[in-house]
Amino acid sequence: MRRRSMWIRLFAAAALLPAALVQAAQSFESPPQQVALLELFTSEGCSSCPPADAWLSTLVRDPRLWQTLVPVAFHVDYWDGPGWQDRFATPAFSARQRRHVGHGLVRQVYTPGFVVAGHEWRSWFGGETLAPAAPAAGVLHATLDGQRLDVRYTPHGSADGALQARVAVLGFGLGSEVRAGENAGRRLRHDFVVLGFDGFALHPDGSGHWTGQGTLPAAKLPAPRHALAVWIERNGEPAPLQAIGGWLALPAAGP
Repeated sequence: MRRRSMWIRLFAAAALLPAALVQAAQSFESPPQQVALLELFTSEGCSSCPPADAWLSTLVRDPRLWQTLVPVAFHVDYWDGPGWQDRFATPAFSARQRRHVGHGLVRQVYTPGFVVAGHEWRSWFGGETLAPAAPAAGVLHATLDGQRLDVRYTPHGSADGALQARVAVLGFGLGSEVRAGENAGRRLRHDFVVLGFDGFALHPDGSGHWTGQGTLPAAKLPAPRHALAVWIERNGEPAPLQAIGGWLALPAAGP
């Protein structure tokens, strides 16, 4: 009877563990060709951004999603003012866009702004179809086990310099009732919102692979559904070498 009571207590304790700690490990892997990272720089304070946000949401049903295309939406904070504060925005996302400018990837800071595989994409404004190139880029693999993320990258050819993995937790089905600013009175809907963002170094293992381990970044806000995006950059250079993404089986842990 005492043994049975002990097992009951153990099962009860396990039921109280955070979901992210008891979920089964998930693996994500890219093809050898480059998977295009599609970055949208947007803001709830910008009246031109809702159409871009709405277009990005259509990619949830695109057959290319996670196969050849990984979309992410960075909400910038330079539109924030006394009238309206975008709750998804952070200074780090604005700084990333400015680094794109500093490295010549885009001509200037603006919203909505699209960057595809490290190149400015202004064709969206003309209604052109997104058709990124898919050069050989090597295979990127990631395994998420609880909060631990293991990354292995096997580049196509040699990889010079230092590499790092960038990790984003994405939120879907998010909405805001905007009460002030350029979008006052509108209800905005968002998908692919970067809610958690971090990175860690990769190191060559002597057999042609670059490996590293980090922790899943905490999501800034809850969301009905989450996904993971991982991409590889050279240190200090925001252009991605390879990317992967996929749905998370369970909601990511909150802050």
